[in-house]
Amino acid sequence: MGRKRSKPVSIWTALSDATTRSATRLQRAVARSMVNAAVEQANAASRAARKALTGVASPTATPTSRGSGRWESGQGGLGPALMRRYLVFVPAGVTPSRPAPLLLLLHGCKQDAASFAATTRAAALARAERCIVLLPEQSLHANPYRCWNWFRSDTQVAGESAILMALTEQVSRRYPVRRERRYVMGLSAGASMALTLVLQFPERFAAVGAHSGAVPHSASNALQGRLAMRGDREPDLASLRLRLAGGRLPPLIVLHGDDDAVVSIDNAAATTQLWLDLLPGEMPQPGPTRTLQRGARRAFAQTDWMLGSTCHVRQIRIAGLGHAWSGGAARQAFSDPGGPDALTLAWRFFAPGVKAARRR
Repeated sequence: MGRKRSKPVSIWTALSDATTRSATRLQRAVARSMVNAAVEQANAASRAARKALTGVASPTATPTSRGSGRWESGQGGLGPALMRRYLVFVPAGVTPSRPAPLLLLLHGCKQDAASFAATTRAAALARAERCIVLLPEQSLHANPYRCWNWFRSDTQVAGESAILMALTEQVSRRYPVRRERRYVMGLSAGASMALTLVLQFPERFAAVGAHSGAVPHSASNALQGRLAMRGDREPDLASLRLRLAGGRLPPLIVLHGDDDAVVSIDNAAATTQLWLDLLPGEMPQPGPTRTLQRGARRAFAQTDWMLGSTCHVRQIRIAGLGHAWSGGAARQAFSDPGGPDALTLAWRFFAPGVKAARRR
């Protein structure tokens, strides 16, 4: 039986099939694009929601221990209505017979303890230098932007300082802390609060660091706070002298970027001058300003004011740095990875007899 002949395929049929296949591919590509766009929009909405709900510019997961040492969380303060949450990192080998220094780190506005731990890479310093790091977290109820309230009335500022001091004392009792080596440092509003804390409790800390903060005790409301950030307010020197009653403040390191458009670098000079004005004796003269640069990082100018053989005030001005933590982690808000490592610079000042280890 003979084979049937197949009908010839017309050119129109071939063209129709090709067009159908092309349209199908196009539809699939468009669908993929729409799905990807929808996923990205959902992710963006989720990020925006996290920011809105947490008040944090770069929401970060609670840190976990990837090396030696451990992260723990808790809360402390002056009672149920006046508590603050905190994170604490305890390096390996810290025991009652081998206590460690304590470094208190205060975040800035739109940050929390977890994001500031990531920005500063606090655990790396804690491991390298064998110190306990404590990061309190401002409450959204106390400030909707999570700013520490350095710019409120004297009573409110004293109250928040008392909460932080009580929390610090509770942590110092819970963990093996060398009380004579407790340091505090902050960024922006956290810097102003760190200075405020030391002005209220000068005998409780061995040294203080202020990174990109406004001069303390220069504002009692939000409007005055903004003026202070611009460098247009002066601290209440007379009341501070009365409070200190001839006592001496601990040493101070001030770090500020010369390209800061949020908090004027004039505040670095004002804070330095405040610390010098509050000395009970003769005011020291500044030493020569040295310009330093490490590798490809931003250059910085360092000036020291000495009391005998001890540096009482160190001012560091960082070239080209905006309102950000110098040498901080990448992909974090208010962080500039290209600057010198602020935490290492501060630790070298806090513990001059100990060579700071290089952090990764």
